[in-house]
Amino acid sequence: MDDDTSSVRLEAWSEGDAELLRALNAPELTDHLGGPETEEQLVRRHRRYVRLSADDTGAGRMFRIVLLPEEAVVGSIGFWARTWDGEPVYETGWAVLPGFQGRGLATAATRAVVAEARAAGLHRRLHAFPSADNAASNAVCRKAGFELLGERDFEYPPGNPMRCNDWRFDLG
Repeated sequence: MDDDTSSVRLEAWSEGDAELLRALNAPELTDHLGGPETEEQLVRRHRRYVRLSADDTGAGRMFRIVLLPEEAVVGSIGFWARTWDGEPVYETGWAVLPGFQGRGLATAATRAVVAEARAAGLHRRLHAFPSADNAASNAVCRKAGFELLGERDFEYPPGNPMRCNDWRFDLG
């Protein structure tokens, strides 16, 4: 796996990132995720991201993605603990603003988040669950070195059934 992350830097999510979350809530960025969230849902998500980023137990972390050398904030990525098929694992997810897509930034950020999840050390595996028809996110998983386990039924957000690909990265 090529592990170049030099085009991006991950910075811990903070109180000041609420506007980034609003920008990432655009219809074209949430099409594969059940559509945009309400303002109330965004406020709850932002609080959850801030709490997760302040947690030092290894349960996960959320980050803003910073493009280098421009220092432009271009998206978000994170990892968090969950149970999948009866096993404790990390899950990851990301979003890159439309003006910065197609430049390999999501792949570079995903490689960087693999290193962060490995360093957290709580779980052996990191999973990603992009919609089966989201070609760009599935390509990120492939390029970042994840192993495709196959298609699965998934519910995201709660109440929204979807067909996703289950990608796994062994952090061991």
